[in-house]
Amino acid sequence: MSSDQTRNVVREIIREIGQACATRGQTFSETLVAFMVKAVALDPRNDFKVDQILTKEDLQNIIQLCVTRLLDTTNPSLSTIKMQVYFDVNYANRAELLSEQHRVLEARLAPVVRDITDNCPHLQEEMENVYRKIVSYVLLASGLGSPTDIGVVREVTAALQSVFPQREIMTFTSLGKKNKQQQLKTFAMLVTGIRLYNKACGKGGSSIDDLPAILNEAIPSATRTIDEGLNNCHLRAHQYTTLLESMQEDQHRHTQLSSFKLKEALFNVRQYEAFLCILLSDAITSAQEVEKMQVQFARTMERLKNTVENKVSVDANEVFPLFIALSNLWTSFQDEMLLLKFLASMTNNLQQFSEIQSQLFPEELLASLLEGLTKKGSESDLRKTQNLDYECILYWIVYCSPFYFVEFGLVLVWFGFFFLGNPAIGVLKHKGKCYVFTSKEAAYIFAQDPDKFIQLNVEKAKEYAELIQLLELHHQFEYLVPYAQARTPDKCLMKPTVKCDSSSQTDTHILSPTIVTSYEWNEWEMRRKAIKLANLRRKLTHAMQTDLSNMRRQNCTQVYLPKDASTQTKRDNSSNVPRPQIFLEGLRGQSSPTTHTVKVNLTRAVDET
Repeated sequence: MSSDQTRNVVREIIREIGQACATRGQTFSETLVAFMVKAVALDPRNDFKVDQILTKEDLQNIIQLCVTRLLDTTNPSLSTIKMQVYFDVNYANRAELLSEQHRVLEARLAPVVRDITDNCPHLQEEMENVYRKIVSYVLLASGLGSPTDIGVVREVTAALQSVFPQREIMTFTSLGKKNKQQQLKTFAMLVTGIRLYNKACGKGGSSIDDLPAILNEAIPSATRTIDEGLNNCHLRAHQYTTLLESMQEDQHRHTQLSSFKLKEALFNVRQYEAFLCILLSDAITSAQEVEKMQVQFARTMERLKNTVENKVSVDANEVFPLFIALSNLWTSFQDEMLLLKFLASMTNNLQQFSEIQSQLFPEELLASLLEGLTKKGSESDLRKTQNLDYECILYWIVYCSPFYFVEFGLVLVWFGFFFLGNPAIGVLKHKGKCYVFTSKEAAYIFAQDPDKFIQLNVEKAKEYAELIQLLELHHQFEYLVPYAQARTPDKCLMKPTVKCDSSSQTDTHILSPTIVTSYEWNEWEMRRKAIKLANLRRKLTHAMQTDLSNMRRQNCTQVYLPKDASTQTKRDNSSNVPRPQIFLEGLRGQSSPTTHTVKVNLTRAVDET
């Protein structure tokens, strides 16, 4: 089956699954359905041969299994996959988010900029109209105030007139389009800096929000919200792990808890914890950036006040760079506000995906199940890793076969769950990947045969598709690399191998023609040209200069050329003579044997003609 046919079959399967779920009142995105199709196909319990052509019966089974799993709202595994798909599609790092925001802002301002740069006013009314458009652009670009507020418009107009008077509008319109665009950006930054300075001096800027103060309150609040979620995740994960361990130690407990989806709930809470750690890291980075910018903003404002204070006139070369610096710092504050709103939105939206495990295991049920159990480890041990770089922490599924009996986790190979590794013990690097462990004994056992344990992780991830992203096993499933990570160049992940049918054609003449037109193969033609050149050698232009003609001006004369004339030396003439007219009578004969003719001359005389 070709790649196009395979894509068409997968697309048809996704469409049928979406329609089947829609008829039952549930709507899912194509990304989620596609991930579920791959998860069902990979699961060895379904016995699908992904490396072979699937029959129609296999396709129908895949569709039925996917619909069943997508509609199972009581399974935390589905919520985990939804969480991963949502985070993968919507999350963006600082650089990507700010770049997209700036692109959107430029796209919104593009019609205004085009209207200004393409306009060539000549009348006074047209010039005033262009100036009003420049004021609107400056106000929209700064984002400080509403364009419908008359007070804000007057304030922006006054600030713009101080750096760009209306009488200079003709000079502005005479510039090229690129220079006009650059001038507009400069005007926006200068006006923003002037308004911020006036606000600091108490002379205006009432419509400008105090972004540093807002950020100082909002960032700690966002950080506390994420911390609370992390603490709840740590507690829940510890409780689920304790219950899973008790199932391995006590067969009665195993029978009692086997109906509960503890592993799926543990995977859900660990994935939620990992995403919260990423958001917390972004919040901490934002707090650090805001702290630096506040220091720079205060220093720049103080320097500007010292420069302008008690002076009638100030050199533009001194204050304009300071105004621009204030504007850039304020734009950075606005960016941080955007990042903070994005983090808050992501935190709130991720919470809905962890509610399923909270509903399956309420606090009362967990308390009753944990009654009489001794927790493996203390709460302080769990909190040791909270201040670590979570990007360096990997979760390792602990396995134990009949030949490997591990003290720290009596977990059968078909019943895998994971603990939080401790990088303080050490980090083991194998084939470019780093692994951390819960104890030294675990590290020693893993070091004896790393590939075996890695392969066990892969096999377990086929049964629980949410582990592929949770354990960063994308290099084992290249075709499941998330879009958000595949487009990030700094991620150390193997990219999927892209295959397609392609063809190429070589041009007949890929280089420019190199034909020498002066080349001659005929020796006689070459001989003719040589003789011609030899004759030219003797045909020289001679010039001479005499002492008398030295340093004399050039003289010229003009003569009338002879006109065209003609003469006639002979006259054509003609004469006309009468035409002879002579008639004979009696030529036909008569009855007599003798013929008698009569000649009659009717020719006219010459003088009569």
